[in-house]
Amino acid sequence: MSITLDRIRRLVQEGAVRVSEHGYDELSADAIFARDVIAGIAVAILVEDYPEYPKGPCVLVLETDSRNRLIHVVWGIPKGNTGPAVLVTAYRPAQELWEEGFLRRKQ
Repeated sequence: MSITLDRIRRLVQEGAVRVSEHGYDELSADAIFARDVIAGIAVAILVEDYPEYPKGPCVLVLETDSRNRLIHVVWGIPKGNTGPAVLVTAYRPAQELWEEGFLRRKQ
């Protein structure tokens, strides 16, 4: 399990959430609702973990929206802070870039 993902889930549960400006742009571009992404973190599947990312720890997770369509979401915590959980970006994963199941990048 990921310590970063656990921390993000706890922050979201506490309501300490922020959507980045880029995140809003990407949500809009792929017709993804922020409420679906926020609700989905509770059962998200870890794809990649970046605990030492220069801007702060972050994770890439696989979620589904309210219509059961797949979404990749990058969540982070600002460097040097304990919160909030930041929805950095979200997008519909492209089949040509990911292995079956969208949990591993194609080589």
